[in-house]
Amino acid sequence: MIFQCKSINFYNNEAETKLVTYFEGSSPDNLNLVLDNDMINKIKFVLDSEDFKGKQGEVQNINLFRTECPKNIMLVGIGKKEDFNLDKLRKSIGKATKEAAKLKSKSIDLNIENLLSVMSLDETMRTISEAAVMSSYKFDKYKSDKKASTLEEFNIIYTDENQLKDINKGINEGSILGQANLLARTLVNEPSNVLGPIELAEQAKKAGDESGFEVEIFDEVSIKELNMQAFLAVARASVKPPRLIVMRYNGNPEKKEEILGLVGKGLTYDSGGLSIKPTNSMVSMKSDMGGAAAVIGAMTAITKLKAKVNVVAVVAACENMIDGDGYRPGDIIGSMGGKTIEVLNTDAEGRLTLADAVHYIIEKEHATKVVDIATLTGAVLSALGTTATGVVSNNDFFYTRLEQASKICDEKIWRLPAFDEYKELIKSDVADLKNIGGPNAGSITAGLFIGEFVKEKPWLHLDIAGTSWADKDVDYCSKGGTGVGARLLYHLVKQLEN
Repeated sequence: MIFQCKSINFYNNEAETKLVTYFEGSSPDNLNLVLDNDMINKIKFVLDSEDFKGKQGEVQNINLFRTECPKNIMLVGIGKKEDFNLDKLRKSIGKATKEAAKLKSKSIDLNIENLLSVMSLDETMRTISEAAVMSSYKFDKYKSDKKASTLEEFNIIYTDENQLKDINKGINEGSILGQANLLARTLVNEPSNVLGPIELAEQAKKAGDESGFEVEIFDEVSIKELNMQAFLAVARASVKPPRLIVMRYNGNPEKKEEILGLVGKGLTYDSGGLSIKPTNSMVSMKSDMGGAAAVIGAMTAITKLKAKVNVVAVVAACENMIDGDGYRPGDIIGSMGGKTIEVLNTDAEGRLTLADAVHYIIEKEHATKVVDIATLTGAVLSALGTTATGVVSNNDFFYTRLEQASKICDEKIWRLPAFDEYKELIKSDVADLKNIGGPNAGSITAGLFIGEFVKEKPWLHLDIAGTSWADKDVDYCSKGGTGVGARLLYHLVKQLEN
């Protein structure tokens, strides 16, 4: 989709669908500066009939029954002005874009004037372009009857030539963030027979080549030389060899000693191992690399938007399968960090791969702050559902930066407690640690297990098991992988930049 900016001074009616954002309870006399009387009368008729009230997410199309453009006026409800926020705008524009595509419109016009009464120009433009890009996505690669969207242009109508620089800046940032989200969605949606550890590494390399960050890929021999015992134990039963993917971006060479480390869980398929999952639980396990997808997507945005932060991202990519040589419940395995681990459940494998990846990023890449992001536990679904990502952290300041980033992109988070009493649950009688803490506080103990390997560095653990997958299309999201984390991590980087 191409975004274009058109000044109201030389605007002409070329777009097929005109979006008119409408605050609930506002006057129709202040709808849009470029509507002719016929259009305004039709809108007033709809408003007077109370078929449309302007509630957030409400969309009403008015067919003008003519051949010239615009052919449709689409009223887009954005709720009450006093309750308005960026995500309400994102959801409304996303829904309207989808509706325009259903009408087979080739182009959309949106006058941004009334939105600027409540939001800054750059925020408004970033949000609109994000919504338009993200709502246009569908994963139909393997369908024989797929139909391309007709929507080609999204025209932003503005009044002041001095606004153009900020408009283009917002459009650029929002488009890049939207594409980062879509890259993460596509990686998650690819089936595991197509996207294994080697292919995931290739996709990371392709993203690096296109965006400008460095990618180094370690094969199983190099991983063994690094002594990543926990990672290799998980990978051992699969015929698909593991890969350690390392992505580097040097955005602030003046502070080369300050490095943010991003670690994404990269299980391209998880059968549960010998602690096998039921069939229904395995169907969506191609998505168990949602954390890896998030950090790859984030790296593209961080690099393209030239964030002034040094970032290294690491993915320990493998499959958790079943074989005579696979690791077993009751085994005691080592780790790159030197701690021994009693395996009580082979389906608690992600924390094992992350333990080695976190140790690697601190010891070998010299990360001074660490974020790990993973589809880690079913327990976080029980606690928070599919609405919020669970977070465990050892640093209040670092968590506050994440919380601010969350509010900008509206990827909701919730901090879980990390009291010392929870750490007692992962102590083993026969090894340093055990890989499950029992039936209680599962998402907390899983996070704290990873925390045993962070060496007191400021650390955030994001459990996206509930937020990385959607069972239906809604607003600007699509069924399947949500791409959660890509935009959030970018905005975290921006918070650290400041």
